[in-house]
Amino acid sequence: MRDSLPHVLTPAETGDDLFDWITRNGAEVDEGLARAGAVLFRGFDIATPDRFEPVAELICGELVADNGEHNPVFDGSSVQTPVFYPPDKHLLWHNENSFNAEWPLRIVFCCGQPAETGGETPVVDSRLVYETLDPALRRRFEERGVGYQRVYRAGLGLTWQQVFGTDSRAEAERRCAETGLRHEWLDGDRLRTTCVRPAVVKHAGSGRMSWFNQAQHWHTACLDEQTRAALQELFSEDEMPRSCRYGDGSEIEDSVMTEILDVYRSLESAFPWHRGDVLAVDNVAVAHARNPFTGKRKLFVAMGGAGSYPGEV
Repeated sequence: MRDSLPHVLTPAETGDDLFDWITRNGAEVDEGLARAGAVLFRGFDIATPDRFEPVAELICGELVADNGEHNPVFDGSSVQTPVFYPPDKHLLWHNENSFNAEWPLRIVFCCGQPAETGGETPVVDSRLVYETLDPALRRRFEERGVGYQRVYRAGLGLTWQQVFGTDSRAEAERRCAETGLRHEWLDGDRLRTTCVRPAVVKHAGSGRMSWFNQAQHWHTACLDEQTRAALQELFSEDEMPRSCRYGDGSEIEDSVMTEILDVYRSLESAFPWHRGDVLAVDNVAVAHARNPFTGKRKLFVAMGGAGSYPGEV
């Protein structure tokens, strides 16, 4: 029987301060993260960035302040807003930044305002994903890895200036080299990057293998039919905003991606956000997603700790 996900912790008395509570009960927090991979703190009423940041730092250690995929809530803050994604779409399961050479070990979310409907953050144990997938499928990914290709352009997704935090091509090239990205400049100030990353890593805390990649975020088969058709009409395969293959350059079959999505779907757990909820996630053990929503939804996110693939960063 698998542990409930997320593990829920509540205050003994109404009005308990979460920072003080974690200071007193840090071992219980670490134990919950080690066992379940995700801990939900409910009933502490932490709903603003200034109250959330010290709590996140207590859980994660030093927070990541420079993440080109997210925007800070205000200048100088390590608390960020989630990546924008259309509210009517399902943001698929992923382990944060697993397409990069370096990624955070822990992520913490805080709910400032739940959506009118939907907007949950489903979580999935990535170790169970690995164990549930067909062994032959796993083996292909383990042997070949995942090859990611991204084309940065103005007007569609983030620009290279935003992600690399610079207007200098030379600095962007330096950052690419530093993180194992091959790069190519295209006309119209576009930048194409490619890399191969592992698809699976060992989770240090449990010793179990974890399905740790973002193929489902980059493979066009995982887009809704309308979006996929529109992108294929606009762009050739090598100019898609994002795409992926096996690390040896061969095509990842659509049927394989369907099988992977089905496993994620069968294992996910979701809970309705309450204002003041704080969710801590072990980024290697657990993937997260976002359900479609209506109304205004305000979530904050912070992350910390540095993990990297063997032989990289």
